[in-house]
Amino acid sequence: MGYDDPGRHAPVEPSSGVPAAVLENVFDDPAHGEPGRDRLAVHVAWEMVLAAGLAVLIWLLWRADPAVLGDPGLRVLLVDVVALGLLALAAGLSLRTAAVNLAIGPVMVAAALHCAEQGDRGVALALGQAAAVAAVGGLALGLAVTVLHVPGWAASLAGAAGVVVYIGPRSEPVLVQSGYDPRGSAFYLFAGFAAVAVLGGLFGAIRPVRRLVGRFRPVADPARRRGAVAATVTTLACVVSTVLAALAGILVATNGRDTVGPGDGLDWTVLAVGTALLAGTSAYGRRGGIFGTLLAVSLVGVVFAWAHVEGWAVSRWAVGGAALGVGLLVTRLAEAYGRPRPAGADPEPPALADSTLGSGWSVPRPTKLDDWPPALPVRPDDTPTDPWDASRWETRPPRWDGGDR
Repeated sequence: MGYDDPGRHAPVEPSSGVPAAVLENVFDDPAHGEPGRDRLAVHVAWEMVLAAGLAVLIWLLWRADPAVLGDPGLRVLLVDVVALGLLALAAGLSLRTAAVNLAIGPVMVAAALHCAEQGDRGVALALGQAAAVAAVGGLALGLAVTVLHVPGWAASLAGAAGVVVYIGPRSEPVLVQSGYDPRGSAFYLFAGFAAVAVLGGLFGAIRPVRRLVGRFRPVADPARRRGAVAATVTTLACVVSTVLAALAGILVATNGRDTVGPGDGLDWTVLAVGTALLAGTSAYGRRGGIFGTLLAVSLVGVVFAWAHVEGWAVSRWAVGGAALGVGLLVTRLAEAYGRPRPAGADPEPPALADSTLGSGWSVPRPTKLDDWPPALPVRPDDTPTDPWDASRWETRPPRWDGGDR
């Protein structure tokens, strides 16, 4: 099936006064984009807010129980943060491509159950099997989204339903058979996650990369295809996000747990998507920050650790729902203040002289009235005559009898 790419080979209209020869270097989307480049100031400001909130929560956690930030407890916390971070990276990547993957939560639970059951055969084998199945599932999801050109949330929700059916027969917690303990390399895992998150944000801030990743984002009628390049990038994003979810499941299953409980995993999806939105990733795709994912994931992880220390029963549904609510507000800010600043704004056209209230809210300006009554035109060869000239009244003698004699 071919992919039509409207405006790909047609010259771009220089409606903003920008020459057509340089539009490719000015527009984020030369076919339909706005003149100018996306502004990152709003993301930087929000990331400063996230950093401040994270500092406050770490201080509260340290006051509640300093041992949590010690060597044994800190390793467990870091592995949990990395597991959530991989899931948030999966959600953020799919969000950037405007095809959010809602199947990442069920995929993570399925991978955790598989590792718990098959871990005695070697964690590498279980990891390879889970990653391979996740890659095939992500490829099928990507093809469904791009070939049928349907919303990513709808296609991935159908995929999530299929994974939940796979999880369904397990009604009891599964004993973890693996002997792998990721806590021994917790600092290296966290450093790797932080590097991937920050480098991904930096590359996403580069205009050509951002334009390439977010090319599937609709700019006109959503039914119009965005081209073969957009379809390829979106398919790869579906594959990578599904594999990242499977890797997160492996960490969840092996982080000092004896059993892995079955579940539909949708609470993990809500938590991951909410964390990605909280990080500053736009729900419409393409736009996002640099350090937002690292800060948001760390903040959510510390929230769970603090709640556990305080003895509060906080569910993933509650935290995920709150993150979604705040994340939607952040999306509104990112779209309103992160849009390109016009390179040259056209002056406001003057109001038409014959405009009326029925055609808009502009009131016509009063015009100068001509002299009234209007003067008759004067021929150039005519000589003006004084109406009070005496010769006009004395050409003939006055007649009083009304007739000739």
